[in-house]
Amino acid sequence: MTGETPTAARPRAILVTRNLPPLRGGMERLNWHVAIALSRRFDLLVIGPRGCSGHLPPGIRVREIPAQGAAGFLPRAAAAAWSASSEPAELVLAGSGLTAPLAYLAGRRSGARSMAYVHGLDLVTRHPVYRMLWMPFLRRLGLAIANSANTASIARGLAVAGGNIAVVHPGTRLPGDVPGGGDFRRRFALGEGPLLLSVGRLTERKGIVEFIERCLPAIVAAHPGARLVLVGDNAQDALNRSTTDPRARLDAAITRAGMGAHVAILGPCDDATLSQAYAGCDLHVFPVRSIPGDVEGFGMVAIEAAAHGLPTVAFAAGGVPDAVKPGTSGVLVAEEDYQGFAREVCTLLAGDPTPLRASAKVFATSFSWERFDRQLLDLLDTREPARA
Repeated sequence: MTGETPTAARPRAILVTRNLPPLRGGMERLNWHVAIALSRRFDLLVIGPRGCSGHLPPGIRVREIPAQGAAGFLPRAAAAAWSASSEPAELVLAGSGLTAPLAYLAGRRSGARSMAYVHGLDLVTRHPVYRMLWMPFLRRLGLAIANSANTASIARGLAVAGGNIAVVHPGTRLPGDVPGGGDFRRRFALGEGPLLLSVGRLTERKGIVEFIERCLPAIVAAHPGARLVLVGDNAQDALNRSTTDPRARLDAAITRAGMGAHVAILGPCDDATLSQAYAGCDLHVFPVRSIPGDVEGFGMVAIEAAAHGLPTVAFAAGGVPDAVKPGTSGVLVAEEDYQGFAREVCTLLAGDPTPLRASAKVFATSFSWERFDRQLLDLLDTREPARA
């Protein structure tokens, strides 16, 4: 059964996460949907960032943490979770590894099952304090819900949740036919040539600097009007935040490669503009890299692109193979094969995009948020994690 539980019969649940709107990103969308799904079955309390209550339905109780950054959020969220756990609950869920210790301790106090939705970076970061203090709590959880098969494999190798691990892929909105692709080109003066789209934060793992230097010149040589459109900005408060300015590295790479006329940096965009970008571009490029201490946990943007009928060319790194089906939603290229990556992009730009666009949309339907809700609630119905 995955429908709503009558209000009078609902047990208590607590969701502790820093990743909720008004913050923006894939993890924020994911945790919003986690909250919505849990609220259908539980009397839910969300402990989240300042402003999140305005983005959640009225029936969900919220305790906002008035702090900026992870360092300010965690101690205040810990106090809120400890206070909330003074009453019995059925489950306490951490929206990422960052809040897993809070979920575990609150679960112990309230008699609840403790669990976390884990992402690749939660498990591979080399941050010494995180590894020393967080990993023991991750191992003591009753259940870890992984965002991809690759994340699940890493979690098993680290004995997270004592090996009690399930995979529930993130979902995406299925927008149907999105008008406005031509408007998007005109609005940002992008011309009529082929447009390659990259969506994501400007981190080293995303591989945009290397793509510009090692792929884009070859693509432009074959398709002189091609442009790379970048949507996203710097990653704030990341566990493994770079000591160098990502935007400065990006600008330097564009200059070195002589690609100034072929890169359009749009920065962060609202959802409507992003949807138009997916509709108005010709390919989504996802040249993610395997970085020591960092990993692409899943690749939600590839699913979002597919839902708009936009195929992806990606390196087969981390959890990306879960998000890109070769020949159906795009192409996977062996890691670090930049020549092969450029060749696949050129091949797709030269061919008829219609069949791949159609099959990409079909592929994305298996990642709907409705499917995510069902899988999450079914998992909570059927799994009885061992208590630590």
